[in-house]
Amino acid sequence: MKTLYLDIFSGISGDMFLGAMIDLGVDEKALEAELAKLNLDGYQLHVSRKTKANIEGVKFDVHLLPADSERKGDRHEHSHEHSHEHSHSHSHSHDDDGHSHERNFADIQVLITDSSLSDWVKEKSIAVFRRVAEAEGKVHGMPTEEVHFHEVGAVDSIVDIIGGCIALELLGKPRVLAAPVIEGTGWVNCAHGRFPVPTAATLEILGARGVSVNQCDEPHELVTPTGAALLAEFAESFALMRGVIPERIGYGLGTRDMNTRPNVLRSVLGQAEAAIEAKPLDWERDTVTVIETNLDDINAEHLGYFIETALGAGALDVFHTPIQMKKNRPGVLLTVLCAEADADRFSELILRETTALGIRRHAVDRRKLRREVATVETSLGQVRVKLGRLNGEVVQAAPEYESCREVAAQAGVPLKEVYAAAQKALEY
Repeated sequence: MKTLYLDIFSGISGDMFLGAMIDLGVDEKALEAELAKLNLDGYQLHVSRKTKANIEGVKFDVHLLPADSERKGDRHEHSHEHSHEHSHSHSHSHDDDGHSHERNFADIQVLITDSSLSDWVKEKSIAVFRRVAEAEGKVHGMPTEEVHFHEVGAVDSIVDIIGGCIALELLGKPRVLAAPVIEGTGWVNCAHGRFPVPTAATLEILGARGVSVNQCDEPHELVTPTGAALLAEFAESFALMRGVIPERIGYGLGTRDMNTRPNVLRSVLGQAEAAIEAKPLDWERDTVTVIETNLDDINAEHLGYFIETALGAGALDVFHTPIQMKKNRPGVLLTVLCAEADADRFSELILRETTALGIRRHAVDRRKLRREVATVETSLGQVRVKLGRLNGEVVQAAPEYESCREVAAQAGVPLKEVYAAAQKALEY
């Protein structure tokens, strides 16, 4: 499967994304021809190869034409998010009679819908803009359709968003994965005054998608609302690269020089390994917390009591494993599995009920078969069995102990005979 991995160690903006796509092989002439289908005037694309922190890549810019710039009296031509800055100045589109009006989400929908772009590009472009509009609407207490965009409604950012969707189509609509989101710190200037990084819109966009945000010590905005919206719409996951065989690598360059990292967006285009390409599995997924501690001085009876207490309190599992500790002393590794919400409660229980002076804990992902309980007929009576299914196929089947025990007691036969009868019934 063709896969695009966005290594956003220095954040992402719309222009950096397009620069990276062009560096990967998107033809700038084809991109420009597709953008012309918008019937949007007043801009010119500028694509150049440059270096940033000794890394060569593509710098993508949208320049407003002089006549258009004069009409846009409240718009600074070069003060847009391409430099990872937010002027948040209001942009205006113009009626035929020369009167300007602010471009809202409904206007942008019409602009896209009335174009001759492909259906896929139209759908994705509107979806990206909708993410921004919903975020802005939530911040300012306005209905989504009535949100008047700031820099996102301007020509350059319309080009960034729709151009980004076009670029992905020109690449063959690859599966998109991304690294964990890294944002900077500091402040940005906007129409509402100085605002801390991350900006309100960026946080709302990523939060609505459930994406975690990590800040670094770079004193600048790294993730713009446009970049956040592109990530939220296209990226399937936000994790370290796994199972991607790199074929082409592209770099989209930002404008400013960073203090702690090169201001580039690295994009990796390649193929996913066969294991990644396998058909989706319908297993259940969740996250649990693992709590553990090493013990070499606990009374065995106290350890048994703790296990009973923890299981009775709702732990998913509790067990201990023999280990060798310092000075060659034998000990046990005590492990508790529990729901994330119960982690503090069971951490406290370990510290109160055992000899532990500290615990370790971490979150782990689980994959579980879809489970169900069925009843089978045997010569000794009905026995309940547990079934585990994967994509509809039974891959695990086991008699239920309590049911087998009851049948064995009623029939006056050994427990193993009931198990054997239940297993035989399962074969049919």
